[in-house]
Amino acid sequence: MEKDKTHFGFKEVDRDQKASLVKEIFSGVAKKYDLMNDLMSAGVHRLWKNKMVEEINFSDSKKSYRTIDLAGGTGDIAFRISKKAHAQNVKCAIDVVDINQEMLDVGKDRAVDLNLFSDLKFTCCDGEKLCFADESFDFFTIAFGIRNFTNINAALVEAYRVLKPGGKFICLEFSKVNDYFLQKFYDVYSFNVIPKIGEIILKDRASYQYLVESIRKFPTQDEFKKMIENAGFKNASYQNLTFGAAAIHVGEK
Repeated sequence: MEKDKTHFGFKEVDRDQKASLVKEIFSGVAKKYDLMNDLMSAGVHRLWKNKMVEEINFSDSKKSYRTIDLAGGTGDIAFRISKKAHAQNVKCAIDVVDINQEMLDVGKDRAVDLNLFSDLKFTCCDGEKLCFADESFDFFTIAFGIRNFTNINAALVEAYRVLKPGGKFICLEFSKVNDYFLQKFYDVYSFNVIPKIGEIILKDRASYQYLVESIRKFPTQDEFKKMIENAGFKNASYQNLTFGAAAIHVGEK
């Protein structure tokens, strides 16, 4: 691939075009994003997200925590973290950050409905150039977002920068199924069923064709673990979910 090119699904595009192309996709699907996740995964994505939030360790109820949830526009992860903090009687301010304002608007409305708005701040910002000071956060979470970045390494470096010493990076992302026959079934489902769901529900097949292609282009679990380590994180590890259809990656600053 040429130096000034990157992948957009299986297509090659100019590097400076990808962010706007991704932004356009999520603007179109924002209002039905969570419904589509339920339909595509038969609700399993909720279990994966619950498992991800288990990685948030509130060790001292007297301490105030600060968390950034990147690419978290609709609030799914932030709401779970907020509820966990309330259950443990812990103060945790959460910055929900997304490059897409339409996704953030959906999250704001949901936060009001759930009476969680006071815990959350919604910021439209590029994850490769975060608008936060060094060492601002105790936790950095990102779910199903990092594969959409033009420069994943830059996003990881930014995650490292804004975390406090001892802070924790937690990433949930689609990954590589670790069983040959399941992979074949998953391929048939992904490339035939998921785009069809997008076509029926949103009249938008192309966005969900991009989704399944972007999953295939994402690094393997071990490759992504190495990228996390190269960004400076220590004790990097991952756990596979549902035979590797998704994986939770963690690292410590």
